[in-house]
Amino acid sequence: MKCEWVRENITLHVYGELADDARHELEQHVARCADCAAELKTELDFHALLSREVASEPTPNLLAASRMRLQEALETAEQGRFWHRLAFDPANWLRQVRFSPALASAILILGFAGGVGTTYRVVARQPQGPVTGAPTSAEASITGIRSITQEPGTNQIAIKYDTVSTLETQGSLNDQRIQQLLLFAARNNYNSGVRMDSVDLLTKKPDVSQVREALVYALRYDTNPGVRLKALDGLGSFVKDDVRVRDVVLEALVNDSNPGVRTEALRLIEPVKADGSVRGVLMALASKDQSQYIKSQARTMLAQLPEID
Repeated sequence: MKCEWVRENITLHVYGELADDARHELEQHVARCADCAAELKTELDFHALLSREVASEPTPNLLAASRMRLQEALETAEQGRFWHRLAFDPANWLRQVRFSPALASAILILGFAGGVGTTYRVVARQPQGPVTGAPTSAEASITGIRSITQEPGTNQIAIKYDTVSTLETQGSLNDQRIQQLLLFAARNNYNSGVRMDSVDLLTKKPDVSQVREALVYALRYDTNPGVRLKALDGLGSFVKDDVRVRDVVLEALVNDSNPGVRTEALRLIEPVKADGSVRGVLMALASKDQSQYIKSQARTMLAQLPEID
């Protein structure tokens, strides 16, 4: 056995992912090779060091933002690479299965689950087509919002959403079921058009605390500038009285990558320009902002303020 193979597989050995025969060969080699034994000791020490650190739980906002970025990346990623590797390099794939019991177990479990699911669909086949009504606890979790439409001239909204199949529910904006689906779409949907539709409707109910949280989230984390502008529109009336909303708008003014979003944020803080935190941001913008328009507007707003004694 070559030292190169041992060093490539030491990490798998430390985490218990080597097959029994490979593990035995590696241990036999390490017993008579001082260099590989030192490599194994270093890896074990490093693993022990990592084990002492307690992993912190990610925040819900971080999870949601990460899921959104992953969904958009998957939407734009080139398709077919995995199946291409599987079809044209089966030997490498089988080697990974051979030396990874955990991977082999996962494949076995997935195969079993697929068989059970197929049997269930054959035995309990349901009529095809959209189902009207809100999801119940017996149904699968919502995986995405497919579309949001509002009937012209009315307060009625139709939302199609995916579980195992595409479902649909209808109701007014005051309906709690509709609001929950809109909140889900605003945070989790990979389709920016659907996110924009949901945020646009939510701006009509910004006085609801959950809705305001969703608008704050969209302004901070949504990758589509149109969605962020919609969120600003819904939050604008709260800049004066809600300090948290004011801070988020200031954050967008300073950090947002879109000039339109920054310009709108600057307009929204105009009524509260005398506030200490707003004045500080305006001074920073007037001094060194890269946008000449933002810098000029910040200076104009500061000039309208009384001097501080």
